[in-house]
Amino acid sequence: MEAAIQLSLSDTLVVDGDVHVHETPRALAPHCEMPWRRALEAIQDVPERYLDLPGFSPGESAGGYQAQFPTSSGSPPRVVATRDQMREELSALAIDIGVLFPDHLLKLPVLTQTDYAAALARAYNRWLVAEWVDEDVGLLGAIVACPQAPDTTVLEINTYAGLAGVVGVYLPCAGIDPLWGHRRYDAIYDAAESAGLPVLLHSATVTHPVFPFNNHGFDTELARHALSHPFSIMANLTSMVTTGVPVRFPGLRVGVFEAGISWVPFLMNRLDKEYIVGQRREVPFLVELPSHYLRTFHYATQPIEEPRRPGDFAALVELYDGEDTTMFASDWPHSDFDSPTKLAQMPMSSALRANILGANAMRFFDIRSLPGALGESDRGQN
Repeated sequence: MEAAIQLSLSDTLVVDGDVHVHETPRALAPHCEMPWRRALEAIQDVPERYLDLPGFSPGESAGGYQAQFPTSSGSPPRVVATRDQMREELSALAIDIGVLFPDHLLKLPVLTQTDYAAALARAYNRWLVAEWVDEDVGLLGAIVACPQAPDTTVLEINTYAGLAGVVGVYLPCAGIDPLWGHRRYDAIYDAAESAGLPVLLHSATVTHPVFPFNNHGFDTELARHALSHPFSIMANLTSMVTTGVPVRFPGLRVGVFEAGISWVPFLMNRLDKEYIVGQRREVPFLVELPSHYLRTFHYATQPIEEPRRPGDFAALVELYDGEDTTMFASDWPHSDFDSPTKLAQMPMSSALRANILGANAMRFFDIRSLPGALGESDRGQN
């Protein structure tokens, strides 16, 4: 069965909307301006725990909670340290194109010092472009937005707009306050829309005094991880729609990553219900139902929900009209990554399968060429 699936993937373009590079203080220091470079050099030899490095990637204890139970995977976390390693590992998974997100800077909003956070974002973007992004091997990058410093983010967007291989602006959602619908971020949306770059919301599990702040009440990481990602994303999308972001910026492309997709029809129906029963007076700028705007957003599959009846996956996508807006993502190399073979096993039409595995992402990220020899072969996007 596995061999047959791999054979079929060899004839299908696979675009992975979410793979993670591993930035460290040592890696970013040469790309960081003074005086903040000194701060990175001071911690470059601190023993690193996964996504938990004091002064760089605050751990769970930053919010008053310290995890006590080991991860359920039973294996040490994997990281990808070089471009060549990433290309080799994605190729082994039959992934042709990968869009790069950070590791540690998933927690960027939790940092309290604005100038330092902005310097980290700038250093990461320089490092990403210099050492990772390469269209010829199918590695594309999303520059990181610094929510603490919207003006800095605007300058970064303008700096990298039009640069080969930069295909999006990553909006970190872990510990974000205020949520991404706040008007303080309008300048970021205006710059991204003008540059033709989509904005990409991506969350991570943190215990912090912002939504969903009360995950400290759970006894298990199972509970925290299951709900923190989708709840954070739902909160931010609700904020964006109910404050009119898609109305003010009709040309802005919005993508959602690492939250799964099963909640999407629920959120559409819930917001429509509230709008219809009388709350529309609060949002007179919405000329369509809230679900209309959510249907224009794109949703990545990881962590893909596996219904008891596999055929229900295609039905779930149909519930939110996601045939043209659902994109594959693996979250490689994190422990809960999804292989494209898992998606290929789901019963669905060949057209839907090709759309989710690659064609939708090609349109969303405006990817105009295929990497290396792939562009010269007869490998299709069908």
